[in-house]
Amino acid sequence: MEQMGFLYDMTTCIGCKSCQMACKDRHDLPAGELIRRVIGYEGGKFPHPWLYYLSLSCNHCADPICVKNCPTGALHKEPVYGAVLIDDTKCVNCGQCQLACPYGQIQYYESLGKVAKCDMCLDLVAAGELPACVGACVMRALQFGPLAELESTETAVKDVKALPDSAITQPSLLLIPCRQAIRRQQT
Repeated sequence: MEQMGFLYDMTTCIGCKSCQMACKDRHDLPAGELIRRVIGYEGGKFPHPWLYYLSLSCNHCADPICVKNCPTGALHKEPVYGAVLIDDTKCVNCGQCQLACPYGQIQYYESLGKVAKCDMCLDLVAAGELPACVGACVMRALQFGPLAELESTETAVKDVKALPDSAITQPSLLLIPCRQAIRRQQT
């Protein structure tokens, strides 16, 4: 298995939500239901305010807590690209995966009548294309590829202030952080 992952450049994202809309369109979700979410964080005070965005979906973790907490085995690690997937034939919508995910990326979707999450657009990836969210990013702030290659990006980190500690699940997400999001080392 070659673990695939996402690299998100917080310094170039303009918060346009093209990635969010592309994902929503691909999954044909109604208003109010999102799989990928763009969240804005702001702070500071005049004359030095700041604003940054995070584009988040399932991080297809190396050690996914959601998979461990699924009582039916519906959640599993896909063996080719390392995606965390839901087998709808086994899922009983008990919500244990929702409660377990420290990123809050598994949701119950009323329109679908089931829990769902990012599926890494595996059909597109298998055809040699990019996930819909990555292809739609007008600033190219969102990238996709083999995690080992993405990890060679010099300025990439796994931890920023707005996210849980990466040691919990080992997410397949790297970030190029803006100054305000950098998690300082504790002394």
